[in-house]
Amino acid sequence: MASASTPKYNSRSLENDSIRRSSRDGFTRDLCEEIPRLPGETRITDKEVIYICPFNGPIKGRVYITNYRLYLRSLETDSGALLDIPLGVIARVEKMGGASSRGENSYGLDITCKPLFAFLNEEKFPENGWMVYNPIEEYRRQGLPNGQWRVSFVNKRFEMCETYPSILVVPYHSTDDDLRRVATFRSRNRIPVLSWIHPENKNVIMRCSQPLVGMGGKRNKDDEKYLDIIREANGQISKLAIFDARPSVNAVANKATGGGYESDDVYHNAEIFFLDIHNIHVMRESLRKLKDIVYPNVEESHWLSSLESTHWLEHVKFVLTGAIQVADKVASGRSSVLVHCSDGWDRTAQLTSLAMLMLDSYYRTITGFEVLIQKEWISFGHKFASRIGHGEKNYADTDRSPIFLQFMDCVWQMSKQFPTAFEFNEQFLVTILDNLYSCRFGTFLFNSEYAREKEKVMMKTLSLWSMINSDKRKYTNPFYTKELNRALYPVASMRHLELWVNYYIRWNTRMRQQQPNPVEQRYMELLALRDEYVKRLEEMKMTNSAKLPGSSASSSATSQMMPHVQTPF
Repeated sequence: MASASTPKYNSRSLENDSIRRSSRDGFTRDLCEEIPRLPGETRITDKEVIYICPFNGPIKGRVYITNYRLYLRSLETDSGALLDIPLGVIARVEKMGGASSRGENSYGLDITCKPLFAFLNEEKFPENGWMVYNPIEEYRRQGLPNGQWRVSFVNKRFEMCETYPSILVVPYHSTDDDLRRVATFRSRNRIPVLSWIHPENKNVIMRCSQPLVGMGGKRNKDDEKYLDIIREANGQISKLAIFDARPSVNAVANKATGGGYESDDVYHNAEIFFLDIHNIHVMRESLRKLKDIVYPNVEESHWLSSLESTHWLEHVKFVLTGAIQVADKVASGRSSVLVHCSDGWDRTAQLTSLAMLMLDSYYRTITGFEVLIQKEWISFGHKFASRIGHGEKNYADTDRSPIFLQFMDCVWQMSKQFPTAFEFNEQFLVTILDNLYSCRFGTFLFNSEYAREKEKVMMKTLSLWSMINSDKRKYTNPFYTKELNRALYPVASMRHLELWVNYYIRWNTRMRQQQPNPVEQRYMELLALRDEYVKRLEEMKMTNSAKLPGSSASSSATSQMMPHVQTPF
């Protein structure tokens, strides 16, 4: 886990920029040249230090700092890197000891991992990840626009809502002026907009922020009318289901700060359900407790009780349960749904994206999952910079919270319960999370589409999807079976949820699984074998096609010769 590591080392007084030593074969070599560097990565400084390893005690080494990473190499063995940490993963650096003079062993530094600055990446990839998501194409894939839903450009200059994307899908019978009036009654002007439409029953998943009811119970006729238009869009007379992610007591308490929820007394054609998912502060504390029990030591004798005390899996359960309720309401044909929390960029994103993952098999492919993240998280304004702390020097900032990590944990739980339903493997999820913190790519920088356009992120940085899509085999699940429109409903029970060991405890050397992982190794072998079978099959088809006269006869004969040729993978 990126935030779990807390390496410590002592600064030394040596001021030389590089160190040369003799290798076993008698040749001297510049250690600085041995540091792996990305294109555009440059060295800033290096010092000889003592690294206090939590497992093996003090180790003499040399730390190198570039404009991207902190790299520590042992001077006692040829074992290579002791630490290789992107600067974006570092949460804070604290001085240890009271010495202010310079010299050997004058003081130490305590480095807590989890960001300092973005890295101007000059790598080159054959795929352009910035082209993965095109909102118009994604809505067209869903069959939109149609007679009930239209594409609106009311926010094209981000004037209505800075945290929403420039392209929105809204009810056909609502005008842009209607949308502007509704925005005045929704927190941060985040009006109800469409995320996904069911291909058969035409029920929709909408997302927004809380209404600004306040203690006085304010009303807004435009907002009430707008929700009625949403309800009527699919031609059904059932009530609109509103899923408020918060515990009901929190929703009531938000009235004191001008927020609130949709009351049945005012919204007569809606019914509200509270999902009891706690806020960002509770999730941050839960992850802190989890970090404490997995690094640096894992207490075997109290493991289960310690894990239970973190409440992490309990929170995962509530998020999954809420998403299942949303998905079931839409798929059953009972009604369309509206999802919100307080501001509509944390728990709302978790619920809509998980429900869409359960209902739409496209999002369970590698490309589809990238589109899902780009759409529901990045484009719709999840505050990645604030939640991760990119560029924020205050490590105790209360805006930090592992909301996206929790979503990815839920996805991993689903992949464990449905091992053939996802095209991507565990390494795909881990790679995304690692680069959430690394700042190697621009994908998760800043809080909104507006901020990313203003800072020209697409021009200055690369997309994470460029790297992943240039080598998809590494992230492919060989047991994936493509099934169109099959809904997945995971069991959100504590008996079926597991701690994601290969993510949270992978840096603990005492808990590390066998390397290389035999399952991952077998994955690669199966993929290579499958590709070889497919290649042979295509060659056989081409050979038979060349021998038979006429393309139609060739096609027919080939079909008769190999009517159901499949690989076992």
